[in-house]
Amino acid sequence: MNAVIKGAGYALVHTPDMVLHNGATQTTERIVNPESEYLKALPNHLRTFEQVVSYYPNQTYIGNMHPDQLAEIPMPWNEQPCDMKDRYGKYGQIMPQEEFLLLVQACDVFDLVIMDKNFVAEHKAALAANRVIDESIMARVKDGVELAEIENVVNNEHAEGLYHNGVLVGAVKKAHDVDVNLSAHVMHENLVSKASNVVALLHAIENAGVAKEDVEYVIDCAEEACGDMNQRGGGNFAKSVAEIAGLVNATGSDLRGFCAAPAHTMISAASLVAAGAYKTVIVTSGGCTAKLGMNGKDHVKKGLPILEDILGGFAVVLGQDDGVNPVVNLNILGRHKVGSGSGPQQVTEALVFDSLDRNGLKVTDIDKLAGELHNSDVLKPAGGGDPAEGFFKVVAAAAIKRGDLPKAEMKNFVKEHGMVGWAPTQGHIPSGAPCLGVVRDDILAGKIKNAMVVGKGSLFLGRLTNLFDGVSFVVEANKGLQEEEKGVSEEAVKGLIAKALKDFAAGLLAE
Repeated sequence: MNAVIKGAGYALVHTPDMVLHNGATQTTERIVNPESEYLKALPNHLRTFEQVVSYYPNQTYIGNMHPDQLAEIPMPWNEQPCDMKDRYGKYGQIMPQEEFLLLVQACDVFDLVIMDKNFVAEHKAALAANRVIDESIMARVKDGVELAEIENVVNNEHAEGLYHNGVLVGAVKKAHDVDVNLSAHVMHENLVSKASNVVALLHAIENAGVAKEDVEYVIDCAEEACGDMNQRGGGNFAKSVAEIAGLVNATGSDLRGFCAAPAHTMISAASLVAAGAYKTVIVTSGGCTAKLGMNGKDHVKKGLPILEDILGGFAVVLGQDDGVNPVVNLNILGRHKVGSGSGPQQVTEALVFDSLDRNGLKVTDIDKLAGELHNSDVLKPAGGGDPAEGFFKVVAAAAIKRGDLPKAEMKNFVKEHGMVGWAPTQGHIPSGAPCLGVVRDDILAGKIKNAMVVGKGSLFLGRLTNLFDGVSFVVEANKGLQEEEKGVSEEAVKGLIAKALKDFAAGLLAE
């Protein structure tokens, strides 16, 4: 049995006030250099919601623009006028901060989030009008409290403030008096990840055309971890998200792997479906507040807007083979092994070429490769270059060295088989995941026949090992449900049984 990709959802959330108050670069700067010129200048470099919507990479992320079209737009993209103004796209939406703050409160089931009653009254109707927000979620939105109560918990009880346009409008309270894993800061991070996850997951379900009650398993692959002092990363984001989304028949678990987590999770989900353990599985993830404004100092220094002012979320629905949707080929899996080595050439061999060699394929047999799909508009001003282009050049160089590609074809290979990066710098999300909606559509349209998704990660972040990490998988066109692949049908089995009984009876009569 094959697992197929039935649909994908992508969400961006504009959170300019969280850049100021929750991004790791800014919170660290506030501790070590509270009078920083950077912090003073930062508010003047924040984008409006309209500017965030009218930005080519964001429109690409939600499906209003194809990556091939984005590649034709001159860089830097943030300097290019964009007349695309629709916050909703084929894959999802860009959510404004005011709606999102109310959704965060709706995702809280322990009465940790309190909101100003006037703020709730002003913006509740907007959230209710959101395309994927239903009555069950709106019923979770509380009427709010007096502002004085919010000010008290922020000033005297170590609560994390929630701000909109520079004004305090809510707070996330700590969930335990002494457990740092349940501090207000951590609870804020986790609730934000959960809420942005819900948006992406709801869009994925809508796009896949599956009923909520048919979803049996959810796997979360975000960067956050939730637990208490006895189980610091025990989870479970997945089931908590499924609860808010109304997936009443689903269970789930979390899978963590730094930036490579989405690729690991896609393989796990496809394997569960292929094994027949579950019929419908969703891979999903919310955003990461720590990454907001991560490269902000370089952006401000160069007079640029803060481009890391958005949280990202994505979700992919996998189901049993329907003869139509693209298949996750579990025979072509790349993996960075413990003994693979960490050099670019060694990593590329392990993740791209080893699995192809095992299946008698060359890299030129893969129509599209998707690796580090970071928006280079964000990274170039900070000296980060273009990770997407760099990845494809390393692959092309390896192919040339192997004799699979003429040297003169390197530029064409990068252009024809590569992808421009368009994903926000949310750590895990750029590592292949943004392409799945596009790849599915392009395969169904006959534009390409297959694509390899490569997830790469840096394990040294956990200070437990210096090893590199990564896995890859191939998505390919469905060949249709063929009798030889299905084996003996149910009707055929019934016929064989009937014939056996008939022959047995005839034998008895003959005796």
